Amino acid sequence: MSFLLQTRFSLAITIISLFVLGTQIIFFGLLLFAFRKADEPTPAGEPPVSVIVCAHDEEENLRALLPALLSQQYPVYEVIVVEDRCNDGTYDMLLQLTHEDPRVKLVRVTHKPEHINGKKFALTLGIKAAQYEWVLLTDADCRPATEHWISSMSRHFHPQTQIVLAFSPYRKEKGLLNSFIRFESFYTGIQFMGMALLGKPYMGVGRNLAYRKELFLAHKGFHAHQEITGGDDDLFVNQHARQENTVVNRGHDSLVFSEPKKTWPEFLHQKFRHLSVGKHYRLRDKIWQSVLSLSWILTWFLVAPTMAFSAWRETIMIFFLVRIILLTVLLQVGSKKLGSRFEAWKTPLLDFIYSIYYLVTGAKALFVKKVKWKI
Repeated sequence: MSFLLQTRFSLAITIISLFVLGTQIIFFGLLLFAFRKADEPTPAGEPPVSVIVCAHDEEENLRALLPALLSQQYPVYEVIVVEDRCNDGTYDMLLQLTHEDPRVKLVRVTHKPEHINGKKFALTLGIKAAQYEWVLLTDADCRPATEHWISSMSRHFHPQTQIVLAFSPYRKEKGLLNSFIRFESFYTGIQFMGMALLGKPYMGVGRNLAYRKELFLAHKGFHAHQEITGGDDDLFVNQHARQENTVVNRGHDSLVFSEPKKTWPEFLHQKFRHLSVGKHYRLRDKIWQSVLSLSWILTWFLVAPTMAFSAWRETIMIFFLVRIILLTVLLQVGSKKLGSRFEAWKTPLLDFIYSIYYLVTGAKALFVKKVKWKI
């Protein structure tokens, strides 16, 4: 290769590298900017709330979750459990509980129509059975961080508000897998809540999400994506959330902890389901997320090798270090603002693993059409 071609190639790679790093630096900076203010909502009163949980063979989890829900310090609320074709003792346990506590309501699914996803059908029945306007969603394997969870969410139930987004971290355990699961969860939470704080809401998580029953019924629930596996939370939010009707709830009282997967195959299948749903987002959201994901992958598989031979390696190195520092600070500040701290010192290693995770799961989610709910 001639000296001229070498120079042009080096310049081209340098420009691409700086663009890749610059894209992430700007995005991380915007998220830090979004979390700059303390969350001090004007109390919206304490309207009655319908808490909804869908359960399929979740007897053990429900025995732990329901006491936590029924001990919430909130004046008027009901807990609706949708028993979705269970094969364990869930139905008998719930039936007994409805006699013991009038706040518990049982909705039973005995069969599912072929044209709709099972979770969405169960959730639809639960929402239709709700006697209150505000529905608050969580899963059977989740646990509210405190007895003030419902109260924390209700602070944002203002007349103009239709959707309230909150964060659901995974429990901390030992091992690299747990660290990565929590890293991915915190970054995702910081990203979707940060974008909502910037006036661009695009997703939420059904483990900790509230919206108006009226909004659900007026738009025919999950009709637009009823056949898709997953998306009962993020697709619904992506379809209906806007700056003027969506708010973010942060802080420890707002948290709902979830149980992490125990093996890499289980985790990767779970995240593959979630990423595959992203193909159905609004076009603008698909574009910026694709650019961000690609830039993350290229950071480690293009930019890092480029620093070894580029004539502008010092400049690229500076951008690279700024990016890592910003990401580390973002994880530290963002997790604290969300209400639960992450060990930010782990960021560099998990950052690299994240690029591999993006490459593997993203490529699979892009090309596979049919998704199984469980492996």
